[in-house]
Amino acid sequence: METLRPVQRTLLRDTAYGAIRDAIVRGEIPPGASVRDADLAERLGLSRAPVRDALSRLTGEGLVESKPQSYTRVTQLVPRDVRDAAAVVRAMQELAARTAVPLLTDADITAMRAANDRFRAATRGGDVAGALRADDELHDVLVTACGNRAVAATVERYTPLIRRLEWRQFGTESAAHGSAGLHDRLIEACAARDADAAARITAEIWRVLEELADEPADDEPADETSADAP
Repeated sequence: METLRPVQRTLLRDTAYGAIRDAIVRGEIPPGASVRDADLAERLGLSRAPVRDALSRLTGEGLVESKPQSYTRVTQLVPRDVRDAAAVVRAMQELAARTAVPLLTDADITAMRAANDRFRAATRGGDVAGALRADDELHDVLVTACGNRAVAATVERYTPLIRRLEWRQFGTESAAHGSAGLHDRLIEACAARDADAAARITAEIWRVLEELADEPADDEPADETSADAP
């Protein structure tokens, strides 16, 4: 697994969380797969304690589910859960845009344009990880500028649930091209300091993801039979 590789021993709990989360989002640890703290700790080159903390956090975020003395496994990709998460993130991103636009600097607009350029380049090159990273960087400009820590925390909490679905979406050039076009419109609204338009376009961007959750997946859900205890 490319994502699960030894990490530096700094902020071990957060580093373990990020590595395991990314492996789940990318499908390297697929839905329904059993996860064992000892195996993950060995793969990451860490002790079991930070891995256990990371799995506990991922359980709270809905990416992992656990039954004591029975199993710990990656959750299935449930359309309703994705829709619910996307609706929450949409509301928070819309609030962030409406609040942030009057506060944006020219440097913020430049950063958004640069992020969308990286997004386009990544999608053209088939770099899904790079595309999602650039997408985060673009929207994070608004989340950061709005200065609302509750918004930032909520976005961070629910976005990983959506990312598994986005990983498939950004794997197609046509879908990615449409996203880049929506980004262009959002950036122009921000540059014009039109908060209403920015909020409206932001809502449109995230509503697409809600609708994507209703589309049938290419593969069938994994068997939900309990896995072995970790």
